[in-house]
Amino acid sequence: MVQEAKQDCYGRWYLPAGRMEEGESIEEALKREVREEAGLECQPITLVQVQEQGPQWVRFTFLAEVTGGTLKTEAQADSESLQACWWDRESPLPLRGRDILSLIDTGLRYHEKPWFTPLLPLDLPCPVVCQRLVLTFASGIYVWLLVANGPRGSITIDSTSTEEGERERRGSSEADAMDVHLPVSLSTKTHTVTWAAHRLVQECMPSCYYDLDINTHGLLGVQHNGRVPGKTDGLCFNTLVSLTQERRGGSLSVDAGGGLTSPPLVEMEQYRWHKVDDPGLRDAILRRIRQGSTLPILSLY
Repeated sequence: MVQEAKQDCYGRWYLPAGRMEEGESIEEALKREVREEAGLECQPITLVQVQEQGPQWVRFTFLAEVTGGTLKTEAQADSESLQACWWDRESPLPLRGRDILSLIDTGLRYHEKPWFTPLLPLDLPCPVVCQRLVLTFASGIYVWLLVANGPRGSITIDSTSTEEGERERRGSSEADAMDVHLPVSLSTKTHTVTWAAHRLVQECMPSCYYDLDINTHGLLGVQHNGRVPGKTDGLCFNTLVSLTQERRGGSLSVDAGGGLTSPPLVEMEQYRWHKVDDPGLRDAILRRIRQGSTLPILSLY
């Protein structure tokens, strides 16, 4: 924990935190803030949560380990912080805000029993804030992905990219051979980042949109490269989303138990459903959905 030096919260305690500086990667910002405010060198282990209030405010929470340095003392107080300490969460400590308590709980829970593979931002450029949507529909053991028509060599859909986050590969694969890629939806300042999935489904499936539940499960990967401000310092969230039936009726095909037997009708030519035949990819998608093994993203609107 670090003791704040800022006037509006002077003397109160908080996790090391701060804004990214121009030209930084997300990991570089993390290491700099911990060094400046706590006096410690650290190495990130994984992201444990992403919070957002639209593309204008996104906060990344990391689990990290100390690799060097010493805790900042009162004698080293400066404009960054007054001092740092280790907190047992039982001793009284006046906090700057209680919002960090849930972040601490999430980090400790992951440390004790990880529920997704460690995930760090990929150093890949993106000019905007957007979502690449792994939008799925499942019926029994069968899985479909919503794909967009595109040129050969677009994003490859394979079990590696889904199971281990965002390892994009080009080359010969089922998806690449069909000239398709995952849908990408831009974020807008008036909505949460995760609203993009709702907008895409509403545009693609207007006849049954209100009969569907759109479930954002979490993130499979994060892309960022801050090297060129205004050109490569956007964000791309690779987001796992599933569609399920909200209620019976309408234009949906249901079985005797009221469950959907086939994907909802896509009404835009540039999109279509792709049935996943690769058993490894199919099982990876179902496991991610059923076990909740994704990086949590929370919308704070």
